[in-house]
Amino acid sequence: MTYVWGVAATMLLISVVLTTYRTLRGPTTLDRLVGVDAIVAILISGLAVWVAATGDTTIAAGIVVLSLVSFIGSIAVARFRRRDDE
Repeated sequence: MTYVWGVAATMLLISVVLTTYRTLRGPTTLDRLVGVDAIVAILISGLAVWVAATGDTTIAAGIVVLSLVSFIGSIAVARFRRRDDE
């Protein structure tokens, strides 16, 4: 079972590196917003893997809070970006 956790962590690390590259290279603000949202989603997935690997459920509340803050932040940026375009 340890092999499965190692593979999951490696895949998440590779995806964070690729997403970070794309976020830094993105030509527009909305591309960067999508990249940051993807990085937060990968972070949430990593925390979920950690919870599954250790059995420690105290992080579960942090996962919920992180997802809600990310959602509200994305909506705020998209709203102000739309206002600036008009």
